[in-house]
Amino acid sequence: MTGQARTDMGVAAGLVLLAIGAYAMPTWVLSVAAVALAKGLVAIGLLLLLRAGLVPFGHAMYFCIGGYATGIAAQFGGVRDIFLLLAIAACSAGVIALAAGFLLRRYRGIFFAMLSMALSMILYGILLKSQSLGSSDGFSVPRPTIFGLSMAGASAVSIIYLVIAVSLAAVMLIASRYLKTTLGHIGPAVRLNELRIEYLGYAAERLIHLEYVASGLLGGLAGGLVALFIGQIDPGMGFWTTSGEFVFIAILAGTGGVWGAVAAAFILEIVHAVAFNFAPQYWKFVLGSTLLVLILRFPGGLSSIRWGRRAGQADA
Repeated sequence: MTGQARTDMGVAAGLVLLAIGAYAMPTWVLSVAAVALAKGLVAIGLLLLLRAGLVPFGHAMYFCIGGYATGIAAQFGGVRDIFLLLAIAACSAGVIALAAGFLLRRYRGIFFAMLSMALSMILYGILLKSQSLGSSDGFSVPRPTIFGLSMAGASAVSIIYLVIAVSLAAVMLIASRYLKTTLGHIGPAVRLNELRIEYLGYAAERLIHLEYVASGLLGGLAGGLVALFIGQIDPGMGFWTTSGEFVFIAILAGTGGVWGAVAAAFILEIVHAVAFNFAPQYWKFVLGSTLLVLILRFPGGLSSIRWGRRAGQADA
């Protein structure tokens, strides 16, 4: 069985388990899982950039754009269909990423990271001063419809959770295939020696631009999903601490594949929720300590666990 076939089967099995969980898990666990799955989408987008050696500290901007695009379309535009709202969220973030990419693709290292964070903070400042969008309080997002049917109560939570799970599964299948293509392999090569890639006839800036747009689009989709699930948006979605959380998830995941991104998002969200519930005064200490242990134990990220085992078996 090929690696891609194993990934496909793993994604299908994971989707079935998540679907069962929609009707078996208590609401608070469902909420944690839904947010973790959505953040996994952002982490997969960041994976594309990390493989090219780029660490964006401003991806909360696209998460926020997706959330606000969904909220504005639903609250002020009268759009209710969940799939149309998500398309608006992803496309809005993708268009902004396309425009910003023309500037960011020329920078590397700390300049890329800081410039992306600056753009994010500009959006945060604008939203904070926008009285019509609720300023620092944001505004609520009405429940969407699906195939023309209204959703409400616990069933709405379960259905939106399932939409998030299916979206993540689809993105995992697409991203895992992309990483095995020629363009997918060029990303790490850009990190190692960009000049040599140019000599070979590939345009590194265009590749970075393409992956930046894809990453922004996934961030917008995640923002739209979270906005619909929680039913509330505020400027905090675009604050630099949110970007830092995404970067931390991506670093914890490593660059070995899509599974690490999803696992890292789940671990961070679960540890956060449990620590906050049982030790509200020390949850940051618990979260930081747990993540420190994970990083020290797996310096190559969670996605390196499988490869480490294989290497160990080969040596044996």
